[in-house]
Amino acid sequence: MQSAREPDSGNARSAGPNIVLVLADNLGWGELGCYGGGALRGAPTPRIDALAAQGMQFLNFNVESDCVPTRSALMTGRHPIRTGAMQSVPAGLPQGLHPWEITLAELLSGAGYATAMYGKWHLGDREGRYPKDKGFDHWYGIPRTSNESMFTEQVGFDSTVVEVPHVMEGTRGEPARMCEPYDIEMRRRIDGDLTSRSCDFIRKQAAAGQRFFLYVPLTQLHFPTLPHRDFEGRTRKGDFADSLVELDARVGQLLDTVSELGLDDDTLFIFASDNGPEYRRPWRGSAGMWTGTYHTAMEGALRVPLIVRWPGRVPAARVTNEIVHVVDLFSTIGIIGGARLPTDRPIDGVDQSKLLLGESDLSAREGFVYFIKNELRAVKWRDWKMHLVWETEPNAGAQHLETPYVFNLVQDPKEETDVSMSQSWVRGPIRRLMLGFQASLKAHPPIPPGAEDDYRPSGHGSRA
Repeated sequence: MQSAREPDSGNARSAGPNIVLVLADNLGWGELGCYGGGALRGAPTPRIDALAAQGMQFLNFNVESDCVPTRSALMTGRHPIRTGAMQSVPAGLPQGLHPWEITLAELLSGAGYATAMYGKWHLGDREGRYPKDKGFDHWYGIPRTSNESMFTEQVGFDSTVVEVPHVMEGTRGEPARMCEPYDIEMRRRIDGDLTSRSCDFIRKQAAAGQRFFLYVPLTQLHFPTLPHRDFEGRTRKGDFADSLVELDARVGQLLDTVSELGLDDDTLFIFASDNGPEYRRPWRGSAGMWTGTYHTAMEGALRVPLIVRWPGRVPAARVTNEIVHVVDLFSTIGIIGGARLPTDRPIDGVDQSKLLLGESDLSAREGFVYFIKNELRAVKWRDWKMHLVWETEPNAGAQHLETPYVFNLVQDPKEETDVSMSQSWVRGPIRRLMLGFQASLKAHPPIPPGAEDDYRPSGHGSRA
C-alpha cells in the first residue's frame, strides 16, 4: 500500500483548491454575532459574520470534549478513543499522536500540497511527534497549551523540575528549535505573530503558483484570555471581549490576504472551534442557547461554530442544522484535495462534500458516539441524544445512570426533559449505533494513551 506521505504518480501538483483551516480555541457557540453573540458579548465580530454570509454556516457541528481529543480527531479522522490522544499531559511525558497515525497534513502533502501550520499543536511535544514530523513543511507555535504562559509568574515555579514553556519552530526533516519563552506577554502577542506568518506563507505559495494547505490553530479564547496590546481596551468591556475582537480581526487579516492575491474563488476557507466555551472565571465563555461547557457531554460542549466559504462552489448564505462531526473534516477536506484516504484502519469521518457543495440537503451521517477520555458518555442520533453519564458542569460529579436519559434536542435544546419513556423507540437505533462502534473497537483495539513510538497497533494493516 502506498504511504500517505508520497504523492501519487503524476500528481506532484494538486488539482484541488487552496485550503485555509482556522481553528479557534475554546470559542463557544454563543460568542460570535452570527451565532447570537457578538455585540451581546460586548464584542462585534463583523469579519466572521461576513464570512458566514458569504458561505455556509453550520448549527450542528460537533466536536470532542476538549483541546487534545478534538485536534486528534481533526488531524486523523478518528475518534480519540482510537488514537489514545484523549487528554492534555504535562510536558516531557509520552503524549499526542502516535507516529503510526496518518494526519490530514500528510494526506494533502501526498497529494501535492505545500503545507504549513502556525499555532497550537497539542498533539506531541518531542521529536517524531511535532507538526513538522506529521506532514507540515513548516510550523511555528506552541507544542502544548496557553495556560503554560502563566507558569513563570506562579508562586513556587521551579525551572529545574519543569521546563520553561517556549514558542517553537520546525521545518520538515530538521530538528525543532525553541524560540522565545511563552510567558504572559508572549501569550498576548502570539496570535498576531501566527497570523503574520500565515499571511506570508499564503503570499509565498501564491507567488510560486503552488497549491497550499494552511492550518492556523489560534490561541484565543483559551485562558488566560488576554488580548494583544493593540486590542487592549478596544471594547471597554474587558479582556474577554477585547480578545474576541482580536480573534475576529485575525480572521479578517487572513481573508484580506487571500482576497488581495486574487485567490478567493480558488480557496476553501474554513473557520471552526475546537470545543465548547471555557468554564473558569474570570474567563468563562458562552454556549448561547445550549447548556454546559467543554469537558461535559452537554450540547454546550459538543456544538461549536463551523463556517465554510468557497465562492462559486459552496452556496452563499446557507445555514444547516444537519449533524456534522469534526472527524468529517478529515475525510471531506482530504477528498476535496484529491488525496486518498487510508484504508488500513477505521476512519470515523465521512465525506460531507455533497452537503457542503449544495448537492444534498442531508448530512452523510445520522449520529455519533461521544467519549470523555475512555468513558462513553453519550450518543447523538438524528434529533435525539442519549446520556449514559450525567454531568452538566466539569468536575461537578458524574452520575452514572442506571436508565439513560434521552432528550429531543429540537423540542428541548437545553436538555431538561427526559423522554426516555415517552419516546422510547429511539433507544433501539441509538443502541445499535453504540454497539456497532464498540464492536469496531474490539476488532481494531485502540492505541493506549502514552504508547511509545515502537508500539504497533493490533487488528490494523501496515501504515506504509
